[in-house]
Amino acid sequence: MGKPLILVTNDDGITAPGLRMLVSIMKTIGEVVVVAPDSPQSGMGHAITLDSTLYSKKLTIDLDSEGIDEYSCSGTPADCVKLALQELLAKKPDICVSGINHGSNSSINVIYSGTMSAAIEAGIEGIPAIGFSLCDYTWEADFSQAQNFIFTIVTEALKNGIPKGTVLNVNIPKLKKNKIKGIKICRQAKANWKEKFDKRTNPMGKDYYWLTGEFELLDKGEDTDEWALANGYISVVPTHFDLTAHHVISELNTWKL
Repeated sequence: MGKPLILVTNDDGITAPGLRMLVSIMKTIGEVVVVAPDSPQSGMGHAITLDSTLYSKKLTIDLDSEGIDEYSCSGTPADCVKLALQELLAKKPDICVSGINHGSNSSINVIYSGTMSAAIEAGIEGIPAIGFSLCDYTWEADFSQAQNFIFTIVTEALKNGIPKGTVLNVNIPKLKKNKIKGIKICRQAKANWKEKFDKRTNPMGKDYYWLTGEFELLDKGEDTDEWALANGYISVVPTHFDLTAHHVISELNTWKL
């Protein structure tokens, strides 16, 4: 059998250090094609471009990516995957990996994540997909500490497969590799952002707002992604994009509709 074809994408942009690290790891596993935004798209969720044109450009980012097909895309992370599958790839990839994101996408953050939305878009198309995030928001984050763990997760996913309709959300604590205790399969913690807007006025007298907030963990369980990360483990949460609340159907059927 030939090498697996791996689609690599992200939401921080095609030049982001996290994506460059992910590309270098994937090169040791298979044939790599990169399709990623041409500028940062964090927090875009599953937005797609409908009211404007999309542009794509084939390019070479650095010498280390020689021999790899790379494309920048003017759209969102979900756009990147759609364009890759419909226009840029000659065949369907064996797996899609998204990231490595600069910052956590654990618990409720998965809803807003462009990183995970790119992976989910691939999952919708029946492609095994994984989103990777490091709990370090700095541009200089040391992604190399998780290199061996990422390699293991992807190779195991290729070997065993990921159940249809499921996408893996992987979050990595900000620790040296010798301090990471291992990998835990978890559920998504119950949490919220306690948000507020910082209202200001510009020199022209026009009001504007900055969104701020504090992360509020509402879950004391020891089987959650937040617990795993706080205790030195990499969290792996199987997520799915069927948003049906199946357990509520029988209750709603008692309504006099």
